Amino acid sequence: MSLGLYQRRLSSEGMTINIKNGGGLMGQILKTNHSFLPTLRSGDLVEGKVIEKSSAKLFVDLGKYGTGAVYRGEIQNAKEFIRNVNVGDAVHAKVIDVDNDDGLVELSLSEADKQKSWTEVQELRDSEEIVKVKISGCNKGGLIADLKGLPAFLPVSQLAEEHYPKVGGEDRLRITQSLQGLVGSVLEVRVIDVNLRTTKLIISERAAKELSARDLAKNYSVGQVIEGIISGVADFGAFVRFTDNPAVEGFVHVSEIDWRIIDNPKEVLKIDEAVKAKITDIKDGRISLSLKALKEDPWRDVAKYFKEGDVVEGTVYVLNQFGAIVTLDRGFQGVVRVTEFGGIPEMKKQISQGEKYSFIIESVRLEEKRINLKLKK
Repeated sequence: MSLGLYQRRLSSEGMTINIKNGGGLMGQILKTNHSFLPTLRSGDLVEGKVIEKSSAKLFVDLGKYGTGAVYRGEIQNAKEFIRNVNVGDAVHAKVIDVDNDDGLVELSLSEADKQKSWTEVQELRDSEEIVKVKISGCNKGGLIADLKGLPAFLPVSQLAEEHYPKVGGEDRLRITQSLQGLVGSVLEVRVIDVNLRTTKLIISERAAKELSARDLAKNYSVGQVIEGIISGVADFGAFVRFTDNPAVEGFVHVSEIDWRIIDNPKEVLKIDEAVKAKITDIKDGRISLSLKALKEDPWRDVAKYFKEGDVVEGTVYVLNQFGAIVTLDRGFQGVVRVTEFGGIPEMKKQISQGEKYSFIIESVRLEEKRINLKLKK
């Protein structure tokens, strides 16, 4: 707000402050301590409401910044836009002078053609609508695109998983090279940040994927059995792309692959393998699946084959920090706790992965689906 405007506003509220010719103490405070005034700079974009319109001037209420004015020269430059503007309409403008000779914020509407675009991208942000953009460039921080005629930035952190650079976080050169491969492509994004003041427009592919996933997930329900194709396998589980709608993808946690313990999902699942799975949970568009839910639970008959005190043969499936997982007959597994050996080094001295040994069944815990073993010595 200009000092002139600040003076007039205080006067209108019944307070008289003389700022002219130094303005006394209050004037000096206002001139030297800018924290009293809202910060406004030349070049800033502002939004306001038209309060008066004539052929020579246009006055705009800028709220905390005071009153803005568009003069004849700028009116001529934006005459097509101004012709359709009425008192009460909201407009966006660029600051030319924060405190002109009239004590007003002088504005420019010469970029009025972009005002509609800013309004539209704000509406896109508020509606969470998914739009397509063509990537025109990149830098080490992300991708550059055009949206409604405005430059938009897509940070690396807002890329979808399939487009996120598969390189180390510190390797800036390789990250940039990976991003260059996306230049020219068309991505579906959502507007997540619009700042008129700094002309900042941020878009997100990841947010668009999450929103799309939430909408698509509404077509499914917990307990439903689906058919799909294994689209990815990781240490912690597998991704399944739905056959009836390839745009939908669910996740099978490693614990939901089979009734037995799976150390590495890649041992039992392959990319492009056809599977059936049961939906166990849907939350925020994320669909959790289970393969083992469609398999007969072998633990119902465990008491028929294994009893406390029995001596059984088993092959060590894997060694970990908790102990040893042992494969037994009929697809069952038993566990030897690391404490049975006295520690990990001692365990590795006594047994080896892939080797067969004799074990004693210490207990059968049906409720935990667990057979506790100890090595027969």
